[in-house]
Amino acid sequence: MQTWIRYLGADGRARFGQIDGKRVVEYDGPGYEDPSPTGATHAREGLQLLSPCQPAKIVALWNNFHALARKLEKPVPLHPLFLIKPATSLAGPGDAIERPKSYGGKIVYEGELGIVIGRKSRNVPVGEAASHIFGYTIVNDVTAAELIGEDPNFPQWCRAKGFDTFGCLGPAIVTELDWPNASVVTRLDGVERQNYPLSDMIFSPEEQVSRISQDVTLMPGDVIACGTSLGVGSMKDGAVVEVTIEAIGSLVNHVRG
Repeated sequence: MQTWIRYLGADGRARFGQIDGKRVVEYDGPGYEDPSPTGATHAREGLQLLSPCQPAKIVALWNNFHALARKLEKPVPLHPLFLIKPATSLAGPGDAIERPKSYGGKIVYEGELGIVIGRKSRNVPVGEAASHIFGYTIVNDVTAAELIGEDPNFPQWCRAKGFDTFGCLGPAIVTELDWPNASVVTRLDGVERQNYPLSDMIFSPEEQVSRISQDVTLMPGDVIACGTSLGVGSMKDGAVVEVTIEAIGSLVNHVRG
């Protein structure tokens, strides 16, 4: 298993590296671009982490966990139900989740697993989908919840989830993950709010890549947010939210009003 990070270099530019114990080996590009080592190494401690990739889009699933579907009394979907968060929504570890100036309602956390695409994916058979997955990261799919149903004529999912800083990713990408035996834990101001098993997913990562690639071409660095389960809740201004998947780490952000 490799662990890749993106961090701020001394010159103020983004750098890419692979974690090797207490040090980081620097590369000239992200792991999914077959990069080469630059020869530089850095102490792991003290690096300012950025979002581990820069997706052109984040494909965010809804109703992809059996437990939540039961609670909402929704049928299991026949195809992944998704929306697209724009690249401008991206935020990294430690970044603030900025309250939109135009919105004073509830802002909601959704701790999720993220699939990082490693190669151009279009009409990918499910049996080949694993080779299109570079690795996995953590997502907080932040939502301005009260906007979704603001206009009864048109549910505004993309608007509610597409604000700047509402697509939190990090802290790293791991190239292998035993996801059926992993869980997502979300803490709000230190109190556990979500703790759900990824084995409860309706569509596996491979199924998601295969089926979504039939609808949308997925590019290297794009992220699929696998959807969330029970325990979603609102965050007050000043709150700190931490989403953890043990093998990947913890993604920590705070809300700034």
